[in-house]
Amino acid sequence: MHLKSLELLQFKNHEKTRLQFSSEINCFVGLNGSGKTNVLDGIHYLSLTKSAVQSSDSLNVQHEKDFFAIKGQFELAEAKPLEVRCTVEFGKKKQIYQNGKALSKVSEHVGLIPLVLIAPDDTELIKGGSEGRRKFFDGLISQLDHAYLDQLIRYHHFLKQRNALLKKFAEIGRRDLTLLDKYDSELIDLSIILSARRNELLAEMAPLLQSHYSEISQGQELVSVIYETEALREDFEGYFKSLRKKDLITKNSNAGIHKDDFGFMIGEHPIRKIGSQGQQKSYIIALKLAQFQIFEIEKGEKPILLLDDIFDKLDDLRIAQLMKLISQHTFGQIFLTDARPERSKKILSELDSEVSFFSIKEGFTSADT
Repeated sequence: MHLKSLELLQFKNHEKTRLQFSSEINCFVGLNGSGKTNVLDGIHYLSLTKSAVQSSDSLNVQHEKDFFAIKGQFELAEAKPLEVRCTVEFGKKKQIYQNGKALSKVSEHVGLIPLVLIAPDDTELIKGGSEGRRKFFDGLISQLDHAYLDQLIRYHHFLKQRNALLKKFAEIGRRDLTLLDKYDSELIDLSIILSARRNELLAEMAPLLQSHYSEISQGQELVSVIYETEALREDFEGYFKSLRKKDLITKNSNAGIHKDDFGFMIGEHPIRKIGSQGQQKSYIIALKLAQFQIFEIEKGEKPILLLDDIFDKLDDLRIAQLMKLISQHTFGQIFLTDARPERSKKILSELDSEVSFFSIKEGFTSADT
């Protein structure tokens, strides 16, 4: 599977960009702020139907325009062609088209084109709050399991409804506990199902994470992910209901998988507390490579790999280890960015791979020969 071509129309700083790609390595070079990462984000939209950078679709519409459109031509297994188009227009819902046919739900598209992104701010998975870690693992599983994505959407719908009901109780001074019971039942059942799937994924990921960490860091430390949840308790239903009094006081749901976290560990300690900067970077790369390998195992094909600004963010050791994997054709199609053309050309010229370079300047792109 690979992306043959990409068109960006009024997307961020790209007024109208058309690109043809190599099936192996594609490198975008240009000054910071020129629009390199925006190209990667366009590819991210075609895979996951959303930006990797902005939480709101409307923020990706070019200034003083009222819509953006992204179109990609893919070659899937057995040379099957697929055209994917994403459009966002003010006042209308986002639309995804597959070979010209509009999908009734954008979530139907997720998982068709597996993708892994390694970006400069990935260490926030370690340093940041639990929401970012939940989003990472939910995004990973959602690309593998449509049922999980549907159940997750359903869970957050009922969670939103339940929290709104708790606030309404406080406002009107009356409580409809029968309706609250219905929301409780949904959230309890879905928490049990979703937590089991999260736990299953971590069991599959554990040996892959360790293997990639050892290879990238050339270190001997043991690394792991600890799943922190109440939903796997045998008495979870009772635990959930025992917090109702607290829920009514705080006007918020205090139990459920939206409270889960994932502990990133080195040895027996959180890596965010004792891990060096190098160890944290190695951990994140290993995590993303484990994600890549899981996709390859589950999907039977290599996902697209996006590498944003990695030469600036990694030291020579980790770059060398990553390039070693690329030279061994561990990955499929790769898209990467670099602000220093001479550096990326030197590094990539040493690989036995087809490489296409693209120079980007303020949203305008030209292919280098």
